[in-house]
Formats: sequence, structure tokens, C-alpha cells
Amino acid sequence: MKAATVVIAVTLAAGAFLGCGGGSGARTPVEPDPVQPTAPQVILSADSVAIVTGDGSLLYTTIHNASGPVQYVSRDPGVATVTANGAVRAVAAGTTHVVASASDRPDARDSVRVRVLPPPPYGDGCPASRPHFGVATDADRALFAYDATAPLNLRKTTEATTAAVTLSSITYDSPAGGSVTGIMAEPVGRAGLCPGMVILHPAGTPAKGMASYAQQFAAHGAIVIVIDAPYFRRGGTSILMFMSLDRHEQIQLMKDLRRAVDVLIATGQVDPARIAFDGYSYGGSLGAGFVGIEPRLRAAVLATPDGGLVTHVTRSGTLATFTGTLSCATRALWLQAMTPIEPIRFIPHASAPALLIQAGRLDNLVVPADVQALYDAASSPKKELRWYDTGHVLPQQALLERHDWLRQQVGIDPRGGI
Repeated sequence: MKAATVVIAVTLAAGAFLGCGGGSGARTPVEPDPVQPTAPQVILSADSVAIVTGDGSLLYTTIHNASGPVQYVSRDPGVATVTANGAVRAVAAGTTHVVASASDRPDARDSVRVRVLPPPPYGDGCPASRPHFGVATDADRALFAYDATAPLNLRKTTEATTAAVTLSSITYDSPAGGSVTGIMAEPVGRAGLCPGMVILHPAGTPAKGMASYAQQFAAHGAIVIVIDAPYFRRGGTSILMFMSLDRHEQIQLMKDLRRAVDVLIATGQVDPARIAFDGYSYGGSLGAGFVGIEPRLRAAVLATPDGGLVTHVTRSGTLATFTGTLSCATRALWLQAMTPIEPIRFIPHASAPALLIQAGRLDNLVVPADVQALYDAASSPKKELRWYDTGHVLPQQALLERHDWLRQQVGIDPRGGI
């Protein structure tokens, strides 16, 4: 019997050391598979979901001793529908159940109670401008807390090995349910403790698409993890759904990134005092929130970032430009849900002493003024903003400078011939 879990939907949809060194660095083995029950089981991560009419939520399901795939059925599609990948859409006020079962073992099933609520009042008129962000409160920051003592259940599968680097695909448990997917690149033949790096990809590029980038840093002495953002778990076709799922996934992403730091430290080969974050575009913008939440970072590089998803959607000064097909209620409630978790609100709390932001003066995707606003909000005592005469794609010089800067902050090897 699962402990009761209620998910409330709040929006509406339409001079450092070089390389490794400083210890024996004995590797902590990958955790073994937990003992699983012998009977087939389908387990939904929640017992109850409450969502607003027109909104949606994504169900996470674990299957044991059955081949799947999982099939979902709504007992009353007039109240809520469900897609093949577990995306629930609220249709009308009322209550129904969604049943998940294994396709090869229909007797293995679980259900979730879905309550659909009428939309709350949202005030007069349609929101058309950027909200005031302010600085995150302690209550806001508490949204990203998680159980650091929970098992990681790390799984590694070697994908490629060279004389310098081993590249593996990895999974580990997400604090918000399901598994985080990604890659890990590790230097070969290094003694002692290494720098660690957590990398978040740009939009549309999964973790495996960042393999060569991760391997480059691993070849220079860092142990690197790149994770997939949660939206890749539902297909990776759209970052924003303009429903409560956006808030859920952004909170989950922060927890998943924090768990990546746990994974690095659990290897026994990463120096906990030399962990850096690196994010580009989407990865840089969302990474600004991570930098303001995670206290174990020594340094962070944010390339072409703005203040977050709300900042990006409202960059022209009118929300309607980007969400013209959405209702007034949808816009209002989406902003109500997303504004409190906007990354620019958290970067004033950054504890990483060193922060480098890189951006293009001619960027028309991330407005330079929004980059400057993010930099101004940052609290890192050693912060630096470097501009390049380019658009959203930064020149090779930016990569070279990033490498040199990370060498100074966390002690990766000199770049040599890069």
C-alpha cells in the first residue's frame, strides 16, 4: 500500500589543483539492483491528483516483473482524459480514476484518483507584461528540498572507452519520481580526487548530444555528468506546455541536478570542494536557479542565459505575443505558478563564490538586457560578465575562455591544444 500523495495543480493549461589529486580516491561501487518482488506490479507514484479544468498532469509509473508497456485508461473521459504516455487532461469538474496496467499482464494494475476543480477567479483583463520577480523567500527555496539520504540506485552502462576517457550512460532515482537519464564522462588513469562538473544541455539537445563536450572536460581531468531535463521523459518535443506540468518539471529539474552532485560525490573520486556547473541557453537560464539553490558548487558558467522561462516568454514586453492562443485564465495562472520559481529570483542566494556569464551582444533570442539583469541580480563575490560580438551561438573563443576560467576555479587541466 502506497503512502497517500496529493499533487495539487496550481496552473491552468491550454591557482587550484590541476586534474585529479589529493587522495587515494577509492571508487564507490555502483549500487546493486534492489530486491524486487516476484509478482508483476504496476505502481503509480501518486494516489490522488487534483487539477483545474483545462489543466493537465503527468503520471509516473513503475513496472516490475512485466514487460509492459503501460496502458492508461480513464474511467470517465468526460471528467479527465489520459494519453498513452500518462498525460492527464482535465475536461470538466468532477472525480474519476485513471487506471494503469501492464499490457502483457492486465491483472497488474494501479489507479490514481483524479479530482477536477473549476478554475479559480483570475482578476480582470489578460496579463500582458512581465511580472515583478523580487528575491526568492525561504519558503520558495524550500520547494527544492529533497531527501539526500534516499538511495541513488545509480546504474552505469559503458558506451565508449578511449585512452583518456570512459563514457557511460547513467540513470538514477529522481526525488520527484521515476529515473533521471544522462551520461557520465570520466578520465582514465587518474589518481586521487578530481574536479566534478554538472552540465545542463540547451533546449532540444539531450544529454547524449553533449557527449563530445563532456568528454572534452573529462579528458582534462574532470568527472562530468550531463542529465536530461524532465521534459525529455515525455518526448522532448516542447519545453513549455503552459500547464501545471511546467512548474512540476522545473522543480523536478532542480532536484535532479542536486542529485547529480550527490552522484559525483558518491563516486569517491570527486573533490567535494571543486564542483562546477555549466549550462548553455536553456541550460544556463535554468542553471541560474540551480546556482541559487545548490550550496555545494564552487563555480558556475552560464552561457547565453536570461532570467528563466517567464523572462523568456515575456521578453518582448507582452505575454500575448508568445501565448496568443491561450485564454486569459491560462496566462494568469501559468504566471502565478511559474513566477515564484523563476531562476532570477534565486541567483541572489548563490553561494558559489565564482560565476562567469557569457553572452552575445547581437543575440535576438536571449535579449542582452535580460542577461545584464541576471548578472546584476547575482550575488557571487567573484562574478564576471563577458560579451562577444555575436548572436546566440557564441564563438570558439568563448569556449577557450570558459576552459581557462574553470581551470582557475576548480583545477581542470590546462587546455593545451584545444
